[in-house]
This record gives sequence, structure tokens and C-alpha cells, in this order.
Amino acid sequence: MTHRTPPSDAAIDVTALCARDRQLLDAFQRDFPLTPRPFADIARRVSCDEAEVIAAYRRLTAGGAISRIGAVVAPHKTGWSTLAAMAVPPARLEEVAALVSTYPEVNHNYEREHAFNLWFVITAPSQTQVAEVLNDIATRTGLDVLDLPMIDSYRLDLGFPLQWT
Repeated sequence: MTHRTPPSDAAIDVTALCARDRQLLDAFQRDFPLTPRPFADIARRVSCDEAEVIAAYRRLTAGGAISRIGAVVAPHKTGWSTLAAMAVPPARLEEVAALVSTYPEVNHNYEREHAFNLWFVITAPSQTQVAEVLNDIATRTGLDVLDLPMIDSYRLDLGFPLQWT
């Protein structure tokens, strides 16, 4: 389970969103403009200005209605990544997690209630570089690192028409 920051005290009641906010959430789950100024392009489509679109997305993100705006890149098309896990003695968990987090190739790490209690994702330009990071972590910690590379990829389309009640 990844650790998520809970929405702030200013969490948005999505049932009370204005029509424009609903449109910004619903219409741009897919086909987000891949242009130098995507928010200006969206603004033209919804008849407002770029600053209003940016402010709305910031507000929706701060309120927890949006978790992120960003590209989803097909695995191994622009580099290499792997999921890794370690069985870390509980007394060393914070120390090892802090060390793992120092690597710029590590996207995030998190604790799980399992024998393999520290999990993380590594992304680098090549498979060789990912292996080098895994080996370095193992050497520096004195612990084995389980490499869990993706074998098959599945593309799940998580965009869906939102139901407003």
C-alpha cells in the first residue's frame, strides 16, 4: 500500500462543483493537449482564460479531486524501471528507507506489512543502470534486494464519464 497524503482540510465536495470544474475533470481525463501551452488550449475549448484553468486545476488538486496531472509513459519506452522489495529488520527500517530514498533513481518507497516490508520503484535510462542501483543498495545495506521486473504489461483505461448527482 502506498502512503498517500490525505486531502487537506479544504477537501472539495465534488457534488458541489461548478459546471466548469466538472467539465475540466471530465473532459480532459483523456486527450489532454500535448502542446507547449496545454492549459491555454483547454481554456479555449471551455471559453475562459489560461490563468483560470490553471487556478481551477490547482484548487481541484489541493482539494483532493485530482491526484496528479501528467503523462503516463509506456513501460520501457523511455528507459527502464523495476519494482523492488527488501526484508528489512524492523529496527533498521527507517535507516534503510532513508538510504533508499537518497537515490535519484528511486521514485518512492513504502512500508508493507509483510516479510518483505520495504518496497520501492527504480527508474533509470537503462536496465544496466537499474541493476547497478539495486546492487549498490544491497552492498550498502548488507541486505538482499528482490528485483520484480514487469513481465507482462496491462493497460487499464481509468478514464470514465463522471456521474454528477
